[in-house]
Amino acid sequence: KYSNFLQNEFFCSICMSYFIDPVTIGCGYSFCGPCLCIRWEEVPNPPCCPVCMESSYQMSFKTNIVLKTQVFLARRARLSYLPSSAQQMCGIHMKTKNFFCEVVKDILCLLCCKSKEHKAHRHCSIDWTAEEYRQKLLKQMRAVWEKTQENQRNLNRETSKIRTWEGYVNLHRKVIHAEYRKVHLLFYEEEQKYLERLEKESKEIFQQLQESENTMALKGKLLQGMYEELKEMCHKPDMELLQYVLLVISRSELVQLHVPQPVNPEISSWPITGLINRLTRFQAVHISLDHEIVTSHVPVFEDLRHVLFSGDHLDVDHNSTRSKSFLAWGAQTFISGKYYWEVDVGPCWNGVIGLCNDSWTMRNDMLLSSEGIFLLFCVKENNQYSLFTSSPLLPQCVKRPLGHVGVFLDYEHGVVSFVNVNNGTLICSLLSCSFSSPLRPFLCCGPQGSGTDKNKSPGILCNLYA
Repeated sequence: KYSNFLQNEFFCSICMSYFIDPVTIGCGYSFCGPCLCIRWEEVPNPPCCPVCMESSYQMSFKTNIVLKTQVFLARRARLSYLPSSAQQMCGIHMKTKNFFCEVVKDILCLLCCKSKEHKAHRHCSIDWTAEEYRQKLLKQMRAVWEKTQENQRNLNRETSKIRTWEGYVNLHRKVIHAEYRKVHLLFYEEEQKYLERLEKESKEIFQQLQESENTMALKGKLLQGMYEELKEMCHKPDMELLQYVLLVISRSELVQLHVPQPVNPEISSWPITGLINRLTRFQAVHISLDHEIVTSHVPVFEDLRHVLFSGDHLDVDHNSTRSKSFLAWGAQTFISGKYYWEVDVGPCWNGVIGLCNDSWTMRNDMLLSSEGIFLLFCVKENNQYSLFTSSPLLPQCVKRPLGHVGVFLDYEHGVVSFVNVNNGTLICSLLSCSFSSPLRPFLCCGPQGSGTDKNKSPGILCNLYA
């Protein structure tokens, strides 16, 4: 009867053992927190309750403290209900071993604890000591779970890079070839050398990505195995847990070390002869800004879906020295022709430059998946900068430009190009674009770093050549 009561009230229906770190979900059923995390990782969204099959969108759990306390008390009651085994009897005093010595890591009877050899040591009851170690195991499990999730995110990124790498390199090759077609045939040999270096480097990076993916997959299996071992150790009887717990915790800490980080694939850019001279040969025309908004907050690109600011509101200030974050778009619109202008992004660039249509500037959400935007993003994440372009949203695996960035628009041929002015290299080109409405220059820049010239205006559009 006692066993049936315990089975019904305090046992997890997933692992069929007593609760460890119990959580209760919306439908009212309770499970081991680790068991539920593992189960919900394996099923598609939205996950369902393993008992009543009710869908749940709850992804974070809080320990049910009341149930956790009840489980602990029930386990103690069960131990007192069970008869003592021969191994729990002291061979010297023939008394039950009820205490654990923290110094010698062994179980003792009360008389042994009071002996001269152990009198100065710290002793606790076996059940309380085992419960303390279970809490340490749970702490290890949470750390291993976080590392497992981090490793899986990194693995997903690496796998995504591998899938798209060949397509990106082919597109990059096409862009370089398109630029060389615009210049004299004398540069044919330079083009071939450029493409050969690109081919060699892209293969080396692809191999690095594959090796990184394999390393992350292996690390993921080690972390998952460690998580399962910690969970099983929590379910061990008190005596067995105390015997092996320190060894398992030590292994767990070792497994968590050196979680592999994603490879940052970065294709080298080499100067294209005459590129800047060709783009700046047009007559200079001044470009003015419109609807400039200055804020002390930093631009945020939430999941690469929206252009947002991290504050609660934006402060409009047309008299600002522009040393803060701001966004603006040009007063001019383009419906035909070829144009080129340069943007000073400064030494610490985290923002957006390019072109957009009028309807996008009037949106409150500024969706990055919208049509009619042709932009280059520089996104800072975990102290690492990454480049992306819109239409469609694609990563650009080249080095982040500093200083002046050139923007070239060829309306008739549907081309938008971004150029690193400092070294005369092509960042990327958006080919075969569809322009169906007037376009405006767009700019969104974050603040300068603490070590930069505060009087220098970051992100100011230079002269426009048309």
